[in-house]
Parts: sequence; C-alpha cells; structure tokens
Amino acid sequence: MKDGIHPSYRDVCFVDLSNGFKFVTRSCAQTRETVKMDDGRELPLFKLETTSESHPFYTGTQKSVDSLGGRVEKFRNKFAHLSAKK
Repeated sequence: MKDGIHPSYRDVCFVDLSNGFKFVTRSCAQTRETVKMDDGRELPLFKLETTSESHPFYTGTQKSVDSLGGRVEKFRNKFAHLSAKK
C-alpha cells in the first residue's frame, strides 16, 4: 500500500452523552479529544448523542403511533368524508 494516502484506522472510544455508555471499536473517525480507559490506554474520544443503549427502538420504550390514545383513528374519522368515494 502507498504511504500517506490511507486514513488512520485505530481503536476509538465512543461515548453516549445521554447515559455515559462507552464502547471501543476500530474506526477512522477524526477526533480532537482523548480519554484514559480503565486498563490504562489513552484512546481518541468520539461523542455520540444516542447509541443502541439509549435509543427508544433498541431499549423497548418506543411508543406505537396506533396506541397513543387513538390518534390515528381520530384522524381517519375526521377526514373520512374527503376520501375518494366510488
């Protein structure tokens, strides 16, 4: 491989800002901050707004639109007269 044309592929610590969950994986993500890990390594730090640990879809706290007080049914009833009649 040619030198100097490939991005730096290294271990990076990703942290979820909503709950503090950290995980380490290899990435090319550019960062300016570093973090000291429990095992003594100092790794680049990449901050995330949400991860699978905090996203409602993965945590099981996501609400279905159909179960939010019958909103969909209310909408259908309100605008039923505007639907195509045959």
